[in-house]
Amino acid sequence: MIANTGRQRAIAKALTALLPLAPYADTEKIRADANAKHMKALPPTIAVWLATIAHVRHEHTAYENLLSEGYDRDAARFFVVGEINETLTTWRATRLLDPDDEDE
Repeated sequence: MIANTGRQRAIAKALTALLPLAPYADTEKIRADANAKHMKALPPTIAVWLATIAHVRHEHTAYENLLSEGYDRDAARFFVVGEINETLTTWRATRLLDPDDEDE
């Protein structure tokens, strides 16, 4: 994807800085989510972080299984923090998810 707007360039830069070793297929999904209409009001770095956490939660953890077993969102999110951080560590992320941060 060619980053042709200032926001797209900023998102690309933030994505590269946050996830230097993330697989291309994952970064493209995260990039698309960070560029989504509902993220436009956020600074690019925050949009990338939120898109990353949501992507990893849904694609690389047992989150969906926990929801289907009847756990509520908050409980399911609590139980997958370790899995999210394992994936982020594998990708050499420069930031990990803090389990005490209620906004993520």
